[in-house]
Amino acid sequence: MSFSAGPPNGMPPSEEEGRSPYQRLSQWMLDISGDRGVLKDVVREGAGELVTPDASVLVKYSGYLEHMDKPFDSNCFRKTPRLMKLGEDITLWGMELGLLSMRRGEVARFLFKPTYAYGKLGCPPLIPPNTTVLFEIELLDFLDSAESDKFCALSAVQQDQFPLEKVLKVAATEREFGNYLFRQNRFYDAKVRYKRALLLLRRRSAPPEEQHLVEAAKLLVLLNLTFAYLKLERPSAALRYGEQALIIDPKNAKALFRCGQACLLMTEYQKARDFLVQAQKEQPFNHDINNELKKLASYYKDYRDKEKEMCHRMFAPCDTGFTVGEN
Repeated sequence: MSFSAGPPNGMPPSEEEGRSPYQRLSQWMLDISGDRGVLKDVVREGAGELVTPDASVLVKYSGYLEHMDKPFDSNCFRKTPRLMKLGEDITLWGMELGLLSMRRGEVARFLFKPTYAYGKLGCPPLIPPNTTVLFEIELLDFLDSAESDKFCALSAVQQDQFPLEKVLKVAATEREFGNYLFRQNRFYDAKVRYKRALLLLRRRSAPPEEQHLVEAAKLLVLLNLTFAYLKLERPSAALRYGEQALIIDPKNAKALFRCGQACLLMTEYQKARDFLVQAQKEQPFNHDINNELKKLASYYKDYRDKEKEMCHRMFAPCDTGFTVGEN
């Protein structure tokens, strides 16, 4: 990776040439620490709110030493980066400050002076003493877990004192945490988060004109729970939550499909067919639904063949081993 910058306005070319790449870069970067210890350059603007101090962040990052093209540290090779909590999982003070200045989707470049990075001693053998480092960071997402945890610890009576908007926000945060855990194949932990979200929504009473907001949020969580229980190989629980989703939206293709999958796993072939055929009516060209119907047909054929074979054995004439006249 190479860094270059033209001379700042009013600086003689000879003075500029004597500066290192990081010194040249720092001239037009934004000071976010107040002492020029953490400098920032936005590569791509983000959107929405700034990262909150208690958030858990999902980031891609690469750290570089001056005059080196390859990063000394990077998590960009990971398919799914690890969720990191501010104040606990991030060791560089500069990165904490940098993240607090970012919005979702933002990509930024930071220079961290030694005080905000690896200090006077560095981190041998990779980081020399008193080294300024550059980090490129992409903020994929962040979740404010502290707000959610505090709210969930309240009693139902206390939660009712808050506006519905707050309850929906916390439930959405719990669901997002569940989704992240699900993507990490941590299905049991994801299920726990989904159930927390569902409990919040079920305990909340809303006026008739706002009830549709609660039902819409519930539907998403129920669909997530159905999928999580399928992954946990608990089809009866998956079916139970899928049927609750269908009470809210009887034509929901995902709910119908997942109920069909659950019934197939329980070898309830007729129920599986009913659910899957309804799902196919809602989405005739859905590849997954059509494949599941083919699988059902194959399983049902095997089942019928085994039944026929069993009946044949039950009612086939018995050979007693005697010939006529021996008795």
